Amino acid sequence: MSLRIIFATNNDHKVKEIRTAIGDSLEVVSLREAGIDIDIPEPWDTLEANATEKSTTIHRLTGDNCFSEDTGLEVYALNGEPGVYSARYAGENRSFEDNIQKLLNNLENTADRHARFRTIISLIWLGKEHLFQGVCEGHILTAPTGTGGFGYDPIFVPQGDTRSFAQLSMDEKNYYSHRRKAADQLVAFLRQATAS
Repeated sequence: MSLRIIFATNNDHKVKEIRTAIGDSLEVVSLREAGIDIDIPEPWDTLEANATEKSTTIHRLTGDNCFSEDTGLEVYALNGEPGVYSARYAGENRSFEDNIQKLLNNLENTADRHARFRTIISLIWLGKEHLFQGVCEGHILTAPTGTGGFGYDPIFVPQGDTRSFAQLSMDEKNYYSHRRKAADQLVAFLRQATAS
């Protein structure tokens, strides 16, 4: 099955991860590649609502099948922060480093460092929305380790490993990845939907 579908993002890291997770079964096209030049706001306070906002915006514009995702890092000791604000935790003009530093500061002297990454994919298929969720449990390190990945990867260790996401190869990361788990459900749904 080689089906072309628009991924409602211009985040190259996310496009690369989704493409690696999905493999050849789906031709994933970013907004830029589809010739769509807009920045979709993420105004809602849940990952689900933000994912829906992005996919429905692109569906309204193009009429095409498309999907979007929203991902948050949820730290239990911080009541689920940064959560939906993960990308802009340290403010609007943030960097990955600023976000990590703010999180480490907020967790200073906290023994419970249990956290999880959660991804929600919103697929608009034949005009109807379908939601898929992927979760990766783990814990937060006291200092960044590793040079790979993006976002909070240098301080997040997935359950079942001793290394941060930033120390893992893409294949190793995909073994644990929240985004991969959600993408697997997306692919399974599309396989079934397009099976003749």
